[in-house]
This record gives sequence, C-alpha cells and structure tokens, in this order.
Amino acid sequence: MLANKLFENTLKKFDIGYWELGKHSPNDKWSKEFYNNLKLDTEKVSPSIDFFKNEIIHPEDYDFFDKNYTSYRINNLNFRQKIRLKNNFNTYLEFICYSAEEAPVNIKSDTKLLFFQKITEFNEDSNNPFHYQETVTMSSTGSWFVDFKNKKSYWDPEAKKILGYPNEYEPSLSKSHLYYTEDCRQQAANLFLSCCTTGKPFNTEIKMLTYQGNEIWVRSIGKPIHDTQHTIIGIKGVFQNIDEAKKKELTLQKSINIIASQNNRLFNFAHIVSHNLRSHSSNLSLLVQLIESVDDPAEKGELISEVKNIGENLNTTIEHLNEIVTIHTNNKQKRKDIQFKDTLLLVTNSIRNIITSGNATITSDFNEYPQVRYIAAYLESIILNLITNAIKYKHPDRDTKIHLKTGKSKNGQGGYLKISDNGIGIDLNTFGDQIFGMYKTFHNNTDAVGIGLFITKNQIESLNGSISVESQVGKGTTFTITF
Repeated sequence: MLANKLFENTLKKFDIGYWELGKHSPNDKWSKEFYNNLKLDTEKVSPSIDFFKNEIIHPEDYDFFDKNYTSYRINNLNFRQKIRLKNNFNTYLEFICYSAEEAPVNIKSDTKLLFFQKITEFNEDSNNPFHYQETVTMSSTGSWFVDFKNKKSYWDPEAKKILGYPNEYEPSLSKSHLYYTEDCRQQAANLFLSCCTTGKPFNTEIKMLTYQGNEIWVRSIGKPIHDTQHTIIGIKGVFQNIDEAKKKELTLQKSINIIASQNNRLFNFAHIVSHNLRSHSSNLSLLVQLIESVDDPAEKGELISEVKNIGENLNTTIEHLNEIVTIHTNNKQKRKDIQFKDTLLLVTNSIRNIITSGNATITSDFNEYPQVRYIAAYLESIILNLITNAIKYKHPDRDTKIHLKTGKSKNGQGGYLKISDNGIGIDLNTFGDQIFGMYKTFHNNTDAVGIGLFITKNQIESLNGSISVESQVGKGTTFTITF
C-alpha cells in the first residue's frame, strides 16, 4: 500500500494507474485510475494475470511483459517497457509500464507496484521526443552507460555537448582518466569500483574535463545494471552541468571563510586593546600611586625606571596595533607584477649578516610561476618574516637549509609559494589552531614575540590569499602561500 500521499495525489492528477502485487496472484489489486484509464467496471472485472493476458494486453506485447512481470515478482528485477492495453471499447492505448524503483521519485510502499502511465504527445517515450529533449537540454543533463559484457561505453548527445566532444566521439573506459581533473580521478575511480563490485549507487559532485581541457563541475549519478542472475553487467547514469552554481557556492564559502577570519582578527585586536593596554595602564597608574607615597629618593628612582619600562612596552603594543590597522588600510595600494627572484634578492641582501651567522643556505625554484601581481612591500615582508623565522628556529644539530618554490594552482587561477626549512619544526597537534594567533609562541626563544606570523597572515588575507602550514617536530616546516 502506498505510504507516500504526495505521490499518490500526483498519480491521481496525471491518471497514472498502478498494479499492486500481493504475495500471491489472487491478492493483486488494481488502482482506481487503472480501471478508469481502461474504462473497466470494478464490479465485473477482478485483478488477475489471466484476465490481463487474455483481455487487456496486446498479444504481441505479452511475452516481453510476462518475462518482466515474473522476474519482478520473484527476483525483484526492475523494468520499464512500452505496452499496449485494450480498453472497454476494444481500442488499444499506449502506456509505459514500470516498476516502483524506476519511478522518478522515491516511493514508499509495503508491497511491489507496477505503474501504467498513458503516453501522450508530451510524454518522453512517445514518438514525439520534444519533452525528453527539452528537459535534458534545459537542465544540462547527459546520460551515459558502461556495458561490461560488450566492453563499450555510451554517451548521449547532451553528454557530449556538456563536455564539448564531437557527436562522432566514442567514449572508452580505458580513457576515463581523461574525463576527470587530476585531483578528482581517485574519487571517480573509487565510486565506479564500488558501484561495479558491490552494487553501491553514487550521487556526487565532481570536476570533469571538457574536450578543450577546461574544468567544469558536474553532478554525477550512477547505479548498477543487473542481469537475471543478479550479476552486475553495467552501470548507467547521468551527469548534470552544475558549474555555475557550484562556483557561486565556492565563492560564497570563500567569503564566509574570509569573514570568519576577519572576525577572528577583530577578536584578537579587541583582546589586545582590552587586555594588554588595560594591563599597561593599570600598572602605570599603580606605579604613580606608589611614587607619590614613597619619600626615599633611591626607591623613587627605581619606581621611575619601572615607569620607563612600562612606557616602552605600551609603545610596542601600540606599534603592533598600528601595524595591523596599516595592513588593512594599505591593501588598496596599487599592485604590480613582481618577480619572486628580485624580491628574494632584496630580502637576502637586507639580512645577509643574519644568514651568515646562522650558517643558512637559501635555494629557490621560481620557474613554474616566476611572478605575481602583488603589493611589493607585502611580498617582501612575508618572505622576510618566514626566512628569519626559519633561521631563528634552526635545528641545533645541523645548518639551516631554506628552499623557496613557486607553482601554478591546479585550477589554473593564481599560484602558490612554498617556503620550506629543516628546522626544529612545530607540534601542530598541540599548537595547530594557535600558530597564526597574536602573541602566540611555541618555543623557548627569549626573543620570540609572537607577532610575525599574525602580521604575515593578515597581509596575505587582506589580498584574498591564504596561508597554511605543514610541520614535523625535529624535521622542519613548510609554509604555503596561495595568491
């Protein structure tokens, strides 16, 4: 019995009749719409396969239907076929007969169901292909089929159109690696292998490559095809072009991430203002009160020198805050094309004494992505900070080696810069969520302030980039900046 009331109402609206299969043939039921479509009298005609065979179905269609009907009733093998049924006026009408699992929506039912849908001029299975063709075109949905028995693959014209392949192109399973982007090939292989070995259907979003080599997002849906012995003999499915919607979704997610990052920076800023500055001002106020209450000149002198220290600390904190504000004020500066090798030369010349004293060796490979359109001062600051950090946190048992490498992003938009070292590394399991925080330090260096990485991250994100870190304690660290 149908449990999906919405679908049952749809059946009534479109005059779709159904045949409810009981555990035994005498328990079968025909719906009201089934009787109405064939103008049968419910009082005179009882549901039975014999009556259906002898009085309703066209003789030429029965053998095929009988095989499908029996396989569905006994072995749960789904089917869909065109069929001609005779009404009470001895006129044959065309229907599409399909099992419940072949219906366009999920049907909840306690029993097996066969549906009989009248073919009209707008039906996708009629001689007029208007409805089907318009549907697949307007929804950018292509069909595909992989036949294991004959070792063939098939795409319909819309599938070829979506991927930009000519109509005469014949797809092949052996060329499947050409159809997906490099980062999605393993995902595609896993889904396909799972479907053809365990029968698990899939419904996923994945990046494919067009004939011209462009990346597009598609929704790919597939399910296995079984023979009468329940052996998987193929996979059929569809894929829909969702490139525009997916890119909007990714852009929105990127905006959300930027907003979250900005909120985090604001939180840090507010923390410094409310905590650090208040701490300095409270200490200063307390010292002034002590100075006023002390008569001994020597003791007063000591307290006054302490005021000087607090003043210097207060000035440093204000400078840090000003530096953060300046980043977001200056991010509208005019960008220009900058050669990485020129920036690295400028930085290394400015810290040559530090490099020499740290026995550091710096190498680079900028061939794949030699330049970036950026704010020059920011790029200098980023490279300077990461190189000096690598030298500062060198491993005590070996000389420092630093390597800078650039490359193009996989999507072809923008590039990246990796700065790797062989230093003492960072325990990311402990400090991973704090590494770019303000005034966060992870080693015992007395001169560590915890402002450098925070400033670097702000500079990069102010220009819509990102920075990530990989590190192993005792082996080294790699920072990756994307532009």
